[in-house]
Amino acid sequence: MRKKIVGVIGGHSCTVKVERIAHKLGCKLAKVAGFLVSGGLSGTMKAVCAGFKDGGGATIGIIPSYNKKDANEHIDLVIPTGIGLARNVVVVSSADVVVALPGKAGTLSEIAYCLQFGIPVISLKSWDIKGVIKAKTVDQAVAKVKKILKQE
Repeated sequence: MRKKIVGVIGGHSCTVKVERIAHKLGCKLAKVAGFLVSGGLSGTMKAVCAGFKDGGGATIGIIPSYNKKDANEHIDLVIPTGIGLARNVVVVSSADVVVALPGKAGTLSEIAYCLQFGIPVISLKSWDIKGVIKAKTVDQAVAKVKKILKQE
């Protein structure tokens, strides 16, 4: 059986509060998914990957450049694309379910791709958009991820 992949999207820079939320989310998601995929860079991506690794999971970073060294140090498998922000479509289409943390236009584009492709997306303190599943806490988000993954 194929291992499930959870995607986490969010800003390349974030507050300390969001960094803590992302780390906690990563730790808990490692217990319910086989892999975590992200954009592999800084901010929420780095924090969630650190948490996922701390929880015993393996991480995938789909980065915008050709240089593997651009990925954060918590990425196990670096996929350098050289396609810039167009890599956002690859990040979300690699996932079985996506959790959106606070972010700007890049995060918004990834949410739009999820909606376009029918990939379940959960907003945790992120964009409030029709079709996006809302979660108020890390535990709620993880429970929703777990439920979605069991349905597949």
